[in-house]
Amino acid sequence: MSLKSPRERAARALCRLYIVQADMKHEGRPMWMKYLEEVDTVLAAALSAEDWEKLCAEGPEETA
Repeated sequence: MSLKSPRERAARALCRLYIVQADMKHEGRPMWMKYLEEVDTVLAAALSAEDWEKLCAEGPEETA
């Protein structure tokens, strides 16, 4: 099992919160990717600009 980025882990946590299957396909992509916009909004507000840039550089995920 590969390590997931903090963004993916947060998006998967939202799937659990909303009782949605994270790996279910939605418009050809895993459902957890649908929540990246919400995740990014919170993380960008919570992290310093420098930490946010580092975090974005880590993961290959795209914004939903």
